Amino acid sequence: MGSAVTMAEELKVAADSKFVPLTNNKPYIYVIHEGSSVKVQRIQDRNYELSGHFAKTIQPCPPFCLAPITPAPGVEPYGEVEMFNFMESDLRDDRGILIDARTPSWFKKGTIPGSVNIPFTELSKEPDSPEMAAWLERFGAKERGDIGFFTALLEKWGIVDAKYKTEDWDFTEAKDLVLFCNGPDCGQSPRAIRGLLAADYPSDKIKYYRGGMRMWEFWGITTVLPKDED
Repeated sequence: MGSAVTMAEELKVAADSKFVPLTNNKPYIYVIHEGSSVKVQRIQDRNYELSGHFAKTIQPCPPFCLAPITPAPGVEPYGEVEMFNFMESDLRDDRGILIDARTPSWFKKGTIPGSVNIPFTELSKEPDSPEMAAWLERFGAKERGDIGFFTALLEKWGIVDAKYKTEDWDFTEAKDLVLFCNGPDCGQSPRAIRGLLAADYPSDKIKYYRGGMRMWEFWGITTVLPKDED
């Protein structure tokens, strides 16, 4: 969308005192979802109330137990504002991936625009499995192979920057990943995150949107239905 059109639209929104924006300085954002531009904004119906599954606040624990603010040390928790910023920057510029870690049956009911469905079952496979290796490569990691004795020694001594390098993988160009599932009482994305960490994915390249679909829908933010694969 052209900047002139966007600016004109934002000025129109700013003049509308009844419009409910995403934040005090961000009326809405645009993201690409499955090849199409999607406008992400709040529902403007002042009588909107959360309904359906996500309106259920009391459920059996286990399995619906409240999760910690972050599933592992070093993994940054995200709120809605951080999500908007990520969607407008890293996601837009292909430096990051927004991952809906729920099973396909949940994903088909609706998801956050810009996300891709990679179920937690895929990301919690054995760290040295071919399946996990394929995911790491998709996320931008590079398999190192035989690095040699002297290279290993230089990295160990800190002479060569090895912050994002392990014995088997180079995560220097790996993308930032933001994972989410159904909400604070859902264990799907935490399991996926722990699976990634077990495969040595850097913790500071992983973000956790703990609110998940429950809080996204609670705030009345745009969701999308994925296209049929048929």
